Amino acid sequence: MLNDNSSSLINIQSWFIPLDILMLVCLIFVIILIITFLLVIVIDKTCHTVPMLLVANSCLAHFVLGSDILAIVVSALYSNIKQIQYHDSFCIFCGYMTYVSCAVLNYSFLLQAFYRYIIVIYPARLFWQRRQSQICLIGLTWLYSFAFPIVFIFTGDIVYNADNQICQVPLRFSLSIILLTCFIYVIPILITLLIYWRLVHYIREINQRTTSVYILSRAQRELKMFRRTVILLLIIFIMDFPYALFVFMSFFNQAPKYHFRIAYIFIDIALACEMIILFQFTDQLKTSIMKKLHIRSEIVVPAVA
Repeated sequence: MLNDNSSSLINIQSWFIPLDILMLVCLIFVIILIITFLLVIVIDKTCHTVPMLLVANSCLAHFVLGSDILAIVVSALYSNIKQIQYHDSFCIFCGYMTYVSCAVLNYSFLLQAFYRYIIVIYPARLFWQRRQSQICLIGLTWLYSFAFPIVFIFTGDIVYNADNQICQVPLRFSLSIILLTCFIYVIPILITLLIYWRLVHYIREINQRTTSVYILSRAQRELKMFRRTVILLLIIFIMDFPYALFVFMSFFNQAPKYHFRIAYIFIDIALACEMIILFQFTDQLKTSIMKKLHIRSEIVVPAVA
């Protein structure tokens, strides 16, 4: 044992450090992309719309999650290089922020789905389409996401896992895991998918009855945008499947020894894929970035005489 009561010697597996470095590079790439997207949305006045406000909220949630995982990976890499295991209050805080950021991210997609739902089915209800209303909803989701996981700090459910060098709620059949799974993943994803099903059903209904071409085209356009939100959400679901599988396994048997390490690899990949697809799907953001890159190239490259 070392002098610090929270530190001790550990056996380092050969794949720990290369994996930490790979995750570190991936997370830095993700954070750079997110900062670029947020700067473009803030600077470009054409992006100052309600839909882009909701996109910026999702980007900010990605940034918080990516920064939190980056801090966890840096701490694990330092521990692996020094061949010690170390945990303190900062480790507990990072574990808490993981649940906060995951909740904010999933509910940010739900807010986008809700906005598309209101525009298509209740276009006359302008109150829910206002910027102020959406900002209030965003604030409520952030407040909720910060509030409910704090209970697990005071109850001591967030503990240090030496094998995975991370502070999390242990995977086992417990009320804490059930509540986290429901409030962070199950509820927002299910509601989003239900909204998508309702929109698809509504489009089929207006296709079968006489309606204006404008209403139909607008509904189909919003459905297309909402479908892209669902695709982004499904990517998170697929990439987080190992974590969900380990949670399910822990209900009946013990999860693999390095379950958190394996799950976080897929989460990092999901974040990178999310940012690339978000760029491809968000036409307004894509246009703004391409326009700025085009202007930059015109400034740098001189005209040939």
